Amino acid sequence: MAARKPAIGFALTLLAIDALGIGLVIPIVPQLVLELSGGDASHAARWVGLLAASFSAMQFIFSPVLGGLSDRFGRRPVLLLSVFGLAVVYFLLAISPSLGFVLFARLLAGVTTGNISAVTAYIADVTPPERRGQRFGLIGATFGLGFVLGPVVGGVLGGIWIRLPFLAAGGLALCNALYGFLLLPESLPKDQRRAFSWRRANPVSALLGLRANPRALRLAFAWSFTWFGLGALQSAFVLSTGLRFGWHTSENGFVLALAGLCQAVVQTFFIRRILGRLGEGRTALLGCLVAALAQSVYAFAVAGWMIYLAVMISALGAINTPAIRALFSAEAPTDRQGEAQGVLAALQSLTAIFAPLLGAALFAHFTQPGVAIFFPGAPFLLAAFAYLTAGALLARVIARAPPAPR
Repeated sequence: MAARKPAIGFALTLLAIDALGIGLVIPIVPQLVLELSGGDASHAARWVGLLAASFSAMQFIFSPVLGGLSDRFGRRPVLLLSVFGLAVVYFLLAISPSLGFVLFARLLAGVTTGNISAVTAYIADVTPPERRGQRFGLIGATFGLGFVLGPVVGGVLGGIWIRLPFLAAGGLALCNALYGFLLLPESLPKDQRRAFSWRRANPVSALLGLRANPRALRLAFAWSFTWFGLGALQSAFVLSTGLRFGWHTSENGFVLALAGLCQAVVQTFFIRRILGRLGEGRTALLGCLVAALAQSVYAFAVAGWMIYLAVMISALGAINTPAIRALFSAEAPTDRQGEAQGVLAALQSLTAIFAPLLGAALFAHFTQPGVAIFFPGAPFLLAAFAYLTAGALLARVIARAPPAPR
């Protein structure tokens, strides 16, 4: 097979199909847990939090390993392995007879999922540092586009049979693996690879290594708090809208699709202009402040239309992710982009171990029978504080190293 020039379009198409499969099952997993747990929303919330945390724990352990392997063997094999592993996970979820089986599938998903860090390293390989913020924005836009159709189709298929979206997502993942095998070129030349090291692949060692670079350390903490905000509400969104507004699979699927559409529009058409005007540091800070506002609207929403308003605000807040990623990427040399993105993935996973558990615990506490204060929006309020903390860290980064004029 003739060698092909690395192309971002190949990687983003791979990611788009992957995102479509993930979007298919997002509104379904909490419903499956609710069904397997006997219909108790408070009990189901704890299980949803446990599933999210177990997935993140495995991802925390294995993300630096996958990043190091991509620096050693190239991005392509890591991407193909993760996509095929995702297909296996979906098929296991489709046949899950119990919550324990679902837990096993989520653990396996955490081990095999390395798409984001590998795709990000792929893009960093073929993009000049000054354009990485814009290119990283394409990752969010691609996921957004996948989520536009995915939740809607997942909601429709889930209305037919709760397990049908898993079968559809598994089929998509298999097609994705075939697409990657046939068409995805490698982006990291052999002469730019480096030996794999278990010491560097150790997530704890990788994180401790950040101490040598105070700027990277602050960016890493800011990154963690943005994902803490997202993780805190991850285990409660579907259950909260069902409890407060009587929403079911179709309504949740539609609003998640709207979230994907809004995010795709922002990160496709606005991120370049915002980065050009504000720079990466101020863009990240603005995104965190707007995201905090969105989570506050989620927390205190008293009508369904307010959720739609929060979704649109949240889409603008999502500009923080590519901006922080670009700032962090600039701290790493070419042959360590995989390792650097693995560190971010590990931080994201470590944060996501605890955030869903805490969000689920807050939701369960404030919605249990006889509770003094009924407040299903508690996890969203926690998310708002997390985004504000990330913003404070980014403000220090900006103050110590103002971005150069563009």
